[in-house]
Amino acid sequence: MEVQFTIATSRTLAATLALGLVVGPASADFVTTTWKVDKFTGEAWFVQPDKVTGQTQMFNGGYAEGVFYECDFNGQSMTYTTYANDDFFNNPEFEKFTPVSADMEADSDTLFVHRITCNGNELVPPRVLYPFVTNDSRKRAWYLYEGGVFSMVANK
Repeated sequence: MEVQFTIATSRTLAATLALGLVVGPASADFVTTTWKVDKFTGEAWFVQPDKVTGQTQMFNGGYAEGVFYECDFNGQSMTYTTYANDDFFNNPEFEKFTPVSADMEADSDTLFVHRITCNGNELVPPRVLYPFVTNDSRKRAWYLYEGGVFSMVANK
């Protein structure tokens, strides 16, 4: 059997690929906004949660500033791993998130675990922010710190 590609077939394929790129997972890795810390759940070892609550963490392109992490256009990169909710909470690495699981799973079937890095320079050492977790709702974020989790809300 011989397959023939026509101009119409080529156009249909091109349109399908373009549509896939436009409506693909572009919003799934949402981090770029200002996040306001609204609570801490867990055991604080050295941090004083009341001094962190109410502060912000902002990401915008290659720039970030805030209570947890900063990068001033010194080689910032962001990657993420996608987890189904059950897979995330069954992973021993993320057991400290269990007390906030109901909040994390609200309006979401998927969690995104981000690793955000700043290369730094001769004056500023490299930095890593991990795990910074978001979900499908794009309204909340969580950051594991010491023996607990800081919960954040996206500023509108």
